Formats: sequence, C-alpha cells, structure tokens
Amino acid sequence: MKGTRAKPPTLPEHIDLDVLEDTLSFYIRVISLAVSRDLDEWLDGLEVAKGTGKVTTLLLVDSHPGIRPSVIAHLVMKDRSAMGRLVDHMIEQGLLTRRISSDDSRAHELYITPAGAELAAKVRVLATEQSKRFFDFIPEHEQRQVMDILKRAYRRFVGLPPQHGADKEGKVV
Repeated sequence: MKGTRAKPPTLPEHIDLDVLEDTLSFYIRVISLAVSRDLDEWLDGLEVAKGTGKVTTLLLVDSHPGIRPSVIAHLVMKDRSAMGRLVDHMIEQGLLTRRISSDDSRAHELYITPAGAELAAKVRVLATEQSKRFFDFIPEHEQRQVMDILKRAYRRFVGLPPQHGADKEGKVV
C-alpha cells in the first residue's frame, strides 16, 4: 500500500489503478460495461435492449432455425435456467417460437417469427454500426488484431475448435 495522502483524491485523474493497471480482466470488464451501455442506447426502444444474451439469441435463432436453447446457452456462457427465462421472455414478445424436436422429444428447437426476423435485420445493422463507431478511435488493423485475440480466447473458453486457417494454438496461418 502506498503512503497516505493529506487529502483524499477528488478526481479520477488523481487515482492510479494499482495492480489493475496491468490486469487484462479489469479492462475487459470495464470495456464490456461501456460497450453494453452504448449498444443499449443504439437499441433503445427495441425488444432486445438492456440485458445480456437477447441480441445473440435473436441472431443465432434467425441464422440457425431449429437451434436448441442449450446450444445458445453454451455459446453465450449462460446457465440453462437463465437461458430458459430469456427464451420464454422472447417467446412472450412474439420474437421466437419453440417446438419439440422431431429427433428427440426431450429437446426443444427455436425458430424466428416474422417479427423476430424483422427485428434481427434491424439489429444486425445497428450492432455493426455501433461497433464501428464505438471503436473508431482504434485503427482498423489494430481492431483486427484485437478481434483475432478475442475470437481465439472465446473459442477456447466455449470449447470450439480454432477457426479454419488457424493452427492448433489458434494463430491464424
């Protein structure tokens, strides 16, 4: 612990971040909060604003008709009960439908509704534009580097194989 000051700091610029200054997890958490808040502003008034997992669920169901909630839960790292509540809410909003799988009567499949498909189209445009504008102060080549690193980490954490064109350690070749 550093020495005490006569007067406590009153402005953010008077603070050092201690060990957090060199801790990747700190920056990821803070940036995640900032990105989420900004995206919520872009999506304000839409059914998928505020909360986690709704945008991803909407887009995955639209892109992969019949996807199982358990697959989405795995990909967004949510527990099944939280995923179930999220899906139930999106069904109540008229964005998704759920059907029993013809392959396994214990499994459910998710499908997009016309309203959900329309919303997914809007969200794709808004999310893409929000990401571009939010990170516009970072040169594109650096954004690609960060994206590559984060994709490799994500794929490892959810147990997906490295992307095509990557070596066994996930480095693009």
